[in-house]
Amino acid sequence: MDQNVLNKLKIYQELLIKWQAKINLVSSNTLDNAWERHFEDSSQIAEFVPKEAKTLFDLGSGAGFPGLVLAVMMPDLNVSLIESDQKKCVFLKTVSRETNSCVTVYNSRIEDVSCETEPDVITARALAPLKELFEYCKNWIITNPEVTFIFLKGARADEELEQLSQNWTYDCRTFVSKTDENARILVFSNIFPVGVNDNKTI
Repeated sequence: MDQNVLNKLKIYQELLIKWQAKINLVSSNTLDNAWERHFEDSSQIAEFVPKEAKTLFDLGSGAGFPGLVLAVMMPDLNVSLIESDQKKCVFLKTVSRETNSCVTVYNSRIEDVSCETEPDVITARALAPLKELFEYCKNWIITNPEVTFIFLKGARADEELEQLSQNWTYDCRTFVSKTDENARILVFSNIFPVGVNDNKTI
């Protein structure tokens, strides 16, 4: 990670600590270890973003993990942060301004975001079970079958994958998180509703 990116992420961390006293951005018991728990945890997925990707949507961005961290690290990527809480959106815009990181912030529920823009990559962290995440993304899957999902999941990842396979076919690469040996990074591609691509092998 180059020094310019590191400096921006340190500014981001300072803003997180300052704003946490006003609004609940992250679990308070993670603040003392925020660098590893939030920033390193988010930054590790940058290597899984396809090199040809131009547009990334981050669902339920909250305090900006992982979407805003990726925007800081990958300035050529067009990053949109989708968050329904207005106060958190103000925080996201503040960090974007203070770190000179260009993002689009949607103060909206995921299902209300227009499908006119087709993301190449969709990310989410600690938002919802996989089955729900795929339902949120159904229209984007239809408009862009080449979309890549990168989801950070906890210890129940295998259970969620089993439930997911009842309704979807996909290719999924699984990686152990560098910050939590019980957590997983799931990278999905070739996503179809069950029955749409009958020749596909899960």
